[in-house]
Amino acid sequence: MIVDKTTLTKIKDFGLNTYESKVWVALLSRGISTAGELSDIANVPRSRSYDVLESLEKKGFVVMKIGKPIKYIAVPPEEAIERVKKRIKKEAEAQENMINELKESKLIDELVSLHNKGIETHDPSDITGSIKGRNNIYNHLQYQIKNAKNNVVLATTEDGLIRKSEYLLRYMKKAKERGVEIKIAAPLTEKSKDVVKLFSQYAEVKNVDKVHSRFCIIDGHKTTVMLTDDEKVHPSYDLAVWMHTQKLADTLQDTI
Repeated sequence: MIVDKTTLTKIKDFGLNTYESKVWVALLSRGISTAGELSDIANVPRSRSYDVLESLEKKGFVVMKIGKPIKYIAVPPEEAIERVKKRIKKEAEAQENMINELKESKLIDELVSLHNKGIETHDPSDITGSIKGRNNIYNHLQYQIKNAKNNVVLATTEDGLIRKSEYLLRYMKKAKERGVEIKIAAPLTEKSKDVVKLFSQYAEVKNVDKVHSRFCIIDGHKTTVMLTDDEKVHPSYDLAVWMHTQKLADTLQDTI
């Protein structure tokens, strides 16, 4: 093949599958070529070459030249990338519009009602779950803070506090504007001075040297506890559990 596997893998980020990536790269090397020639160069079955080229044409990577035999012209990479950007933006806007329409529809009200009824049938201590991966944990905390009604208590490490300024600060700002009381506890040094100033606009920030636990308590009973050491674990393996339990929330709050 003309390029190595690593390059082909990266080309897939343009929204192409393996065959499409191979054929487009082959066509780039020729400029203009027939489906049969590209099949041989790219090592793609001839039975698939026309389908692949048709797909590449629809995605804006090739142009078909009418004639006998039919030939294909490669769209320059810089132009192909611009087309990919436009397509992704258009698809994202369409998805966003669809989601916004759903949010305002009766369907969401019905689903929320169904969920609330399901939750009410369980003992609060049974409502537990695990969350793997730091990004997923941040998404969960964002959701919890966004829906906080009374108070938020967050305990974390100094590095954790610095990271959370990117992911949680704006959610805390909105919670503060709703009248939610926010308290943050972490071991603080000169390293986190700037971040502390940012959080202090919306929360009471406390320096706690002895406690190195990471947890978040929402409204006195929605508790998320991080189980791993954030200094030692890779972000993708960070692990947390969440539960609805006032007893544990009270115990954790007593530690700070």
